[in-house]
Amino acid sequence: EVQLVEFGGGLVQAGGSLRLSCAVSGFTLDDYSISWFRQAPGKEREGVSGISSMDGSTYYTDSVTGRFTISRDNAKNTVYLQMNRLKPEDTAVYYCAALRGALNYYSDKFIFYEYEYWGQGTQVTVSS
Repeated sequence: EVQLVEFGGGLVQAGGSLRLSCAVSGFTLDDYSISWFRQAPGKEREGVSGISSMDGSTYYTDSVTGRFTISRDNAKNTVYLQMNRLKPEDTAVYYCAALRGALNYYSDKFIFYEYEYWGQGTQVTVSS
């Protein structure tokens, strides 16, 4: 059974840090790329960061570049999103999602309907 489970959300003050984890089962990170999306109330789902299967190339949306870092531990089948210098506009529900194959092949890395599996989401709230 395929599962993606997110951990690590919470409430943090602006300027603080959080690390999200996405534990996957039912497939390996060699075969699937993993991305983080977020959705704030009243806004569309937004791709935040992705890490490609195989070579582990990483991708970020402009608003988080330099502040967020995506990484993975293949032995633990877990993908992480380290979020530093958080801002109130980062407040959202964060989801991890799995896409079969290499993210490198996609010109737009964050087309949500290309992703086959999704986690249940974890709330991140950044207070000002």
